[in-house]
Amino acid sequence: MQNVILVIHIVLAFLITGLVLLQKSEGGALGALSGSGANGFLTARQASNLLTKLTSYLFAAFICTSLTLVIMANRSEKAEPVSLIPATAAQQQPAE
Repeated sequence: MQNVILVIHIVLAFLITGLVLLQKSEGGALGALSGSGANGFLTARQASNLLTKLTSYLFAAFICTSLTLVIMANRSEKAEPVSLIPATAAQQQPAE
């Protein structure tokens, strides 16, 4: 289950990165889809709003997967004492 959520998490990270790179700072995001007239697929404002909302939703899902992975990692973590001596060296007893 943890691997599935991790894959979703990575895909979300790539999608968010792509959406952020598509957005223009002037607000004219995906202006090429609108065509030359007002009868195009999306106006500049509609494209900007669409990308902003989509980025927000993906970011919310990214945060949820992040928190889920942290919770799952904490539950599966076994409390083992920290040792500075490697296990193989600790198991060998010096001959007296």
